[in-house]
Amino acid sequence: MLARQGFGQSDVILNWDDIVGERLAANSQPIKLQWPPRPPGRHPDAPPQSATLQIRVESGFALELQHMADVLIDRINAHLGWRCVGRLAFKQGPIDRLARIKSPRGTVTEAQMAAAAPLTVGVADDALRAALTRLGAHVLSRDVASRESATDQP
Repeated sequence: MLARQGFGQSDVILNWDDIVGERLAANSQPIKLQWPPRPPGRHPDAPPQSATLQIRVESGFALELQHMADVLIDRINAHLGWRCVGRLAFKQGPIDRLARIKSPRGTVTEAQMAAAAPLTVGVADDALRAALTRLGAHVLSRDVASRESATDQP
């Protein structure tokens, strides 16, 4: 499906929140990456021409996003690692809100904190050790949640 929309990779769609930020992502979503037609006689080793990224935008937010077009192009290209997008085209309309809702972070139990604590014993900095312990506990909570959801399925 993504290939039909011109996306060679799913990076732009999957990481839209990270690329443009939560506020912009809440009011926009990438639709299609449209590549220009190859001119006849073009050398096969010539660099590709930049594509146009079509973005669906909430009606009241289109003007603000248009003013930020240069910044968005730079962010997208920096994320992709090359000058892929050269222009943005905005289509006003409703955004699929269900795709925008992030899953809430799970709660961490004391047992998960206790299980993660021995893994960070060798870290000298107290603040870093505490942060790594919290991170480990969150990873453990996700592992438990994914195992529980796998056993609930028939």
